[in-house]
Amino acid sequence: MQGLALARAFYNECRSILWREMPDVMSRAAVGLVGEGSECFGCDDAASRDHDFGPAFCLWLPREELRRHAARIESVFGMLPQRFDGLESRLVPERRLGRVGPLPLEDFYGFFTGLPNLPATWQEWLAIPEYQLAACTNGEVFEDPAGGFTHWREVLQGCYPKDVRLKKMAARCMVMAQAGQYNLPRCLQRGDGLAAMLCAARFAEAALSMVYLCNGRYMPFYKWAGRLVASLPVLGAETARTLSALAGQPLRGAEDMEAARMVESLCAQVAQHLRSEGLSDDAGDWLWAHGPQLIRRVEESQLRQMDMLQG
Repeated sequence: MQGLALARAFYNECRSILWREMPDVMSRAAVGLVGEGSECFGCDDAASRDHDFGPAFCLWLPREELRRHAARIESVFGMLPQRFDGLESRLVPERRLGRVGPLPLEDFYGFFTGLPNLPATWQEWLAIPEYQLAACTNGEVFEDPAGGFTHWREVLQGCYPKDVRLKKMAARCMVMAQAGQYNLPRCLQRGDGLAAMLCAARFAEAALSMVYLCNGRYMPFYKWAGRLVASLPVLGAETARTLSALAGQPLRGAEDMEAARMVESLCAQVAQHLRSEGLSDDAGDWLWAHGPQLIRRVEESQLRQMDMLQG
């Protein structure tokens, strides 16, 4: 059983105790499993069980309510099963590591966004890394009768505001072109395998982010980004296939130009998508030319004036 399903089953086992002992608290709390860790993305496997694995869930309350009821909540948590499905619970205080158990709602989101409230300006949105937004909107909320946690979650799940998303997509075009279309073949021609490897890695990360953004999603932490991209409806399967094949290509010298051809193929598909969405009028596949096309569609003047490679 993967961690998310284990958390759901464990909460179902504990739910009657929690609602019996503190119904007023539970009527205001959200329960689920969201945040850091492969299990929150559904990416955990047998290798993941070497750390932070076991039945657990999060219980989120507004900060002041959690402070007011903290002792009572801890007392009730002490009544919950210490083992489930043959595994030790992670709800014992020494195993929580700030990832499970009772958590202040505002502090949970603040940890990932760096903000005390929901982002309200383009500057605040732009400052939040994609992987952090992916982490605080992943997983599953089992129940949230008051709806406070879900409100934050739904706003953040809506992806970046239009202008910020377009600025980021423009920057990804520029990096994909610079690292993949321009520098990778030149490094191969020179026989500089190390530089070619770095070009391919930089291209792959930018391409993954671009495809997540095309789907209105945030790219998760790089360790899981490639595994999850295949499920995205827009260019997801194509990107997964291309980058997986690129990862297996030798990058020694001019004899390994197949890597550059793979890069060009994916760039052509991205360019076609931008045209089909009305985001670019450029007829070519050179993504460096598509970046300015995206920027022209940004309404916020300060965003338009930023370095094209930043975002």
